[in-house]
Amino acid sequence: MSISSQLARVCEAIAECEKQSERKPGSVSLIAVSKTFDADVIREALEAGQRVFGENKVQEAKGKWPDLREEFDDVELHLIGPLQSNKAKDAVALFDVIHTIDRKKIARAIRVEMEKQSREIDLFVQINTGYEDQKSGILPEEADDFIGFCQVELGLKIRGLMCIPPSDDDPKAHFKLLRKIAKRNDIADLSMGMSADYPEAIKQGATLVRVGSAIFGERPQKH
Repeated sequence: MSISSQLARVCEAIAECEKQSERKPGSVSLIAVSKTFDADVIREALEAGQRVFGENKVQEAKGKWPDLREEFDDVELHLIGPLQSNKAKDAVALFDVIHTIDRKKIARAIRVEMEKQSREIDLFVQINTGYEDQKSGILPEEADDFIGFCQVELGLKIRGLMCIPPSDDDPKAHFKLLRKIAKRNDIADLSMGMSADYPEAIKQGATLVRVGSAIFGERPQKH
C-alpha cells in the first residue's frame, strides 16, 4: 500500500475516533513521525497533503528538512525525541514545536535561544508516566513544580504535555494520568498515542497523536 493510501487510512481512523468519542471534527492533529526516513519518502507524504511531521533527532532533521521546506514552506515540524542542551540552538532554529522539555537545564537553554533568535516556539513538557529509567521525562509528582518553574520563572509558554507509556503496559492509565496533570495546570494540549494505541489516546483526550509506522511502514535499519 502506498504512503498516500496509508496516510488516508490513518486520517480516516482519527476522524472515526473523534466521532465515536463525541469530539469535534478536526480536534486531533496528526503528527507524521518521519524519523529515519529519507527526504524522498517524506516527500510522498507531503505531496499527499500532510504538513505536520515529527523527528526524534536534531542532527537528522537538519540533514533533510531545510531542503524540503524550500519546496513546502507551510510545514510544521515537531521535535519528539530527547533534547540535549547543546542542541538547543539548532532545535529552536529548526523546529516549530518541542515536545520533550523535562529538565531545568533544557528549559533555560531553550529560553536563552528563543531570545537570541527572536523566535518563540511552542513547548510541551514530557512526563515519564511509567517511571522508566531509560526514558526521558519529568516524574508525575514533580510535574506541577516544573511546569510552574517554566511558566513563572522563565516565562515559557507551555502549550501541552507529552508521554510515552511503557510498551508492555495498558496505555489507558498513562493517558488518564497525563490528562489529569494537564487539567490541574490549565494546559490545553495532550501529545499522546502512537501507531499502536492512538485510538485509545483520542478517547482519553489526545489533541496530537504521533504516528509513524502506520503511515511509512517499517523503519529502515540503522546504519
